[in-house]
Amino acid sequence: MPPAIPRFPSPPTTRRLLAALVLSLCLHLLPALGHFDFGQKSPSTAAVLIAELRQPPAPASAPPLTLPEPPAPAKAEQPPAGPPKKAPAATAKPTPRPDATWTAAVAQQLRQRDAEGLFYPAEAIAQGLQGEVQVLMILDPAGQVSAARIEQGSGHPLLDAAALRAVRSLRSLPADAPRQVVLPVRFRLR
Repeated sequence: MPPAIPRFPSPPTTRRLLAALVLSLCLHLLPALGHFDFGQKSPSTAAVLIAELRQPPAPASAPPLTLPEPPAPAKAEQPPAGPPKKAPAATAKPTPRPDATWTAAVAQQLRQRDAEGLFYPAEAIAQGLQGEVQVLMILDPAGQVSAARIEQGSGHPLLDAAALRAVRSLRSLPADAPRQVVLPVRFRLR
């Protein structure tokens, strides 16, 4: 059997295909014609949006936390001269400042970490590094640190990492502690 010879469409079929192609092209271009301005100047209806960046308000800052200086060697006390003084009458106990209770708890926990040798990295002490790290601390309702990040570093990655570890290790802070606060953590050599 001889190979089949391809057949070309007959002229009437070719005209129908060509007409269908032109009609399809016109229908596809029709939506685009609405965007052309054929010499007619139409007023612009575009709105202008202006946005500007502003500094966020500064968060309430707690007083800086530092480890207390070690007590000086005690000197022998001499008894006071004269008659003993009378104890003052019962006085009202001063009410603690609202931020004193939770900051005292934070300071106490950081002192405990320092006593365990977990606060100031030995490598930073050996290099003589000192500085202050501002750490944003976010607490959950139970007083546990749920998130912490460095807001302003000390310039020493060792101290920054130690401050972040120390803040993340805080546990069971009092209910009066703010839920979000920037906590300054200072590293000073004695």
